[in-house]
Amino acid sequence: MDNSYIIAIDFGTAYSGYAFSLTKREAEIEPRLKYWGQQVSLRTPKTPTCILFDEHEKFLSFGYEAQSAYFKTRGDEARKKFFFECFKMSLYGKKLNSDVTIEAANGRSMKALKVFTEALRHLKEDALKFISENAGGKQFIASDFTWVVTVPAIWDPSAKQFMREAATQAGIVTPGKEDRLVIALEPEAASVWCKKLPADGFEREKNSEVTFEQASGTQYIVVDCGGGTIDITVHEVLEGGALKELHKASGNDFGGQTVDKKFKEFLREIFSDSLWDEYEKEDPGELQKMMYDISVLKENDDDVDISCPYNLGEIAKEKQKMEKFFESVRGVSWNRGSIKISKEKVRSFFAESLNGITKSLREILKKDFRVEYILLVGGYARSLILRQHISNQFSGQCKVLCPSHPQEAIMKGAVLFGRNPALVASRISAFTYGVSLSLKFEASNHRADKKYTNKEGEWCDGIFCVLVRENEEVGWDKTSEYSCTPIERDQTAITFAFYRTERKIQDLMYVDEWGVENIGSIILESPVTARGMNREIKLQIKFGATEMTVTAIDVDSGSTVKTELDFMAKSKRSFRNNVAEVNS
Repeated sequence: MDNSYIIAIDFGTAYSGYAFSLTKREAEIEPRLKYWGQQVSLRTPKTPTCILFDEHEKFLSFGYEAQSAYFKTRGDEARKKFFFECFKMSLYGKKLNSDVTIEAANGRSMKALKVFTEALRHLKEDALKFISENAGGKQFIASDFTWVVTVPAIWDPSAKQFMREAATQAGIVTPGKEDRLVIALEPEAASVWCKKLPADGFEREKNSEVTFEQASGTQYIVVDCGGGTIDITVHEVLEGGALKELHKASGNDFGGQTVDKKFKEFLREIFSDSLWDEYEKEDPGELQKMMYDISVLKENDDDVDISCPYNLGEIAKEKQKMEKFFESVRGVSWNRGSIKISKEKVRSFFAESLNGITKSLREILKKDFRVEYILLVGGYARSLILRQHISNQFSGQCKVLCPSHPQEAIMKGAVLFGRNPALVASRISAFTYGVSLSLKFEASNHRADKKYTNKEGEWCDGIFCVLVRENEEVGWDKTSEYSCTPIERDQTAITFAFYRTERKIQDLMYVDEWGVENIGSIILESPVTARGMNREIKLQIKFGATEMTVTAIDVDSGSTVKTELDFMAKSKRSFRNNVAEVNS
């Protein structure tokens, strides 16, 4: 890794922030944070992932400032503005391209790439300003740093590439300096940080004296409990302290927002669909303020008192007396201007989320691992109901721990990871990856419709040639090399088309079968044709890093093309294969 300083941006679903280090020696890195919220009398390690644009899509503000400004707007003014919150979830489970749009609170849409770019641009500029102000007046620019941007491990590769593109457009890195941007996987970053914590760096549940032992061979699960996703990884500590992944990244979308959604559905049940629709339309800013208050209240295992917002009360009182709304609804009462929800009812809002997390953990613990610990990190891990549930469910099998500051674990760990990506020595491939090639046609083995002819003879098109298998362990810096040849003696360009699948390989032969997805292609110039079909083409691929990179080399001419696969193409072109005999 180069010798630059580090800034890590933890771009969370509900909250975002950054950590940094101006120490270039890895052993001495102690990540520092900016604390947010002074303008609203708070001091938090992250700021709400909210962004506000005017009616012309011009950026206005981010975080607490955006939230405060939008909370104050009403009616027509609110409907003109583009306010986005928790918008990171718009990337979950989707194949993305640069034209994808997301919907703002006013129901209108903007290009997602612009929203993410402006959010990252703000965080970049804020970080450079804050660090300069706290470094004795020394001025910094983006190129002074290696930047780390965190993403969920369970995201589709197109979403990771989307974040890289947004960071590039935000000026975090410039063309030719792409290696100064590191994509870190959130549960991995948290794992790296938890491994560094002293024994007293964890919460003590019910007077527990459990400590996190980190001897070689220790196996543990990290559950990143975010606002949007639950992101789970399984690690083993290696000799020397590095980590290896034991199970491919898993998880679901049952994060803290699932609970917020249940709160909102319950409020709609109390006040009726028609009244609630009117309130959402007339006072979106006030509604957002109430939902933010609820997101904070849900951290405790107790009755919840929500101060009824003024405009909601006014709309409700036009229909009937306030007490009437609460007469037929269980688990809630009206108490002198407050909506009081019982502890039991609040717990019911967590049920779907907790069941989803429990199911994912049980599936892992059924495997043949020796898991000793479950570490809970992320903002949602501050919820006492969540922590108690996981302890109750799994304390007989594992020791359940939560860092004292679970919201900080990812960004602090990302700083360490940015300095030394070898801290995660190997990963488990989430898919089987392959390249399409042609073989000499054999009527007894090949589909008739795959046959084509060139001047060299008859070929079978679109054979799926395995490069790495699902669940195979791949070293973080290991380059796998493959050798192949052209299929025509005077061929001057070689196309490699890459695919992935979760199907069992013994049941698969062609790239156009069900469950096989084209993930990108590269074209290599091969201008020196003197050796005809005996020319060697080398394919070098790194599968084990957080992003997959491919290098193709024409040995005779020295022609080289290196690229990260384009997972964001709007449509995948169909290529006739012009490469044969891939050998590792």
